[in-house]
Amino acid sequence: MSKVPQPQPYRLAVPEAALADLQARLERTRWPDEPPLETWSTGTSLDYLQGLVRYWRDGFDWRAAEAKLNAFPQFTARVKGIELHFIHAPGKRPDAMPLLLSHGWPGSVFEFLELIPLLQEDFTVIAPSLPGYGLSFKPGQPRFGSEDMAEAFAELMTDVLGYRRYGCQGGDWGASISTLLGHRYPERLTGIHLNLLVVRRDPKLSTDAKYLDQLNHFIREETGYQAIQGTKPQTLAYGLTDSPAGLAAWIVEKFRTWSDCGGNPESAISRDAMLANIALYWFTGAIGSSFWPYYARQHGGWPIPEGATIGVPMGYAEFPKEILIPPRALAAKTYTDIRRWTVMAKGGHFAALEQPAALAREVKAFFGALR
Repeated sequence: MSKVPQPQPYRLAVPEAALADLQARLERTRWPDEPPLETWSTGTSLDYLQGLVRYWRDGFDWRAAEAKLNAFPQFTARVKGIELHFIHAPGKRPDAMPLLLSHGWPGSVFEFLELIPLLQEDFTVIAPSLPGYGLSFKPGQPRFGSEDMAEAFAELMTDVLGYRRYGCQGGDWGASISTLLGHRYPERLTGIHLNLLVVRRDPKLSTDAKYLDQLNHFIREETGYQAIQGTKPQTLAYGLTDSPAGLAAWIVEKFRTWSDCGGNPESAISRDAMLANIALYWFTGAIGSSFWPYYARQHGGWPIPEGATIGVPMGYAEFPKEILIPPRALAAKTYTDIRRWTVMAKGGHFAALEQPAALAREVKAFFGALR
């Protein structure tokens, strides 16, 4: 009988030499020119990025960001051949439900630092760094697609931490992971709460005009990142691993495009929050490995088998500036037990960063009805 891995306490402490190296690289940034078109229309704005890099170099306090993360109990455990990092924040109630909180790309556990305390009244929160992301990455380790991530989290929750039943919440890849756990381990889950719906992005599957306009625009104008990350991720990794300004440009464009920001990303997500997330990718060197779920999806197909459904209770928070918002009729073909569907007043793809209080209320309401 194999021995169950015991979690080991973890504390983040980036070496001073790494901070000095980053500072030097930011100072030596070589800037491209910009075409004479509407700003942001061809990618990240030169003027905006120059301002963000100046702030990263002269104003951003990494040690303060590090301290915010270290305020939470963190651990690592040997799972599926890697050292998996996770926050394990105990609930305040004796009967607090275990809740697996999963982030996505280009996110990290820094997304959850405001959300977790809002959930601890009712939940014990387990928030792992996705395998291959941030603090769950070391050079040379195996690569993980979303299916592999779901299996790793199932092992963490049940075999390592001993939770026989728990809830799941996620957006982006976290929504895929939560959905896969609902498909593969329904007996273990109280329910799943999502802020992104995992439905096939095929215009032939819906007749909803608003959704089809949204989907066709996304396919035509917004899938360039998927194409390169899903086909030649290694080529892109060289540039983003070598240039912090290039890394910031790649990620901040998504913060702007996918958030409810009216064109100014800082109206939805603070500079410090964006840079904490970007800096974690930089210090861990994990940007290349974070692309792998796209490569696995591109070469392995849709994770939910054709015709399969998810029968565990599901709740959905529909944020108005989410990347795609499928109609309920389409979602119901996959999720057959939709218990809660709430149209939110404000927010986008990065719900935990943009609207943590609103997301927390929805998660509490959904799972509270399942107790």
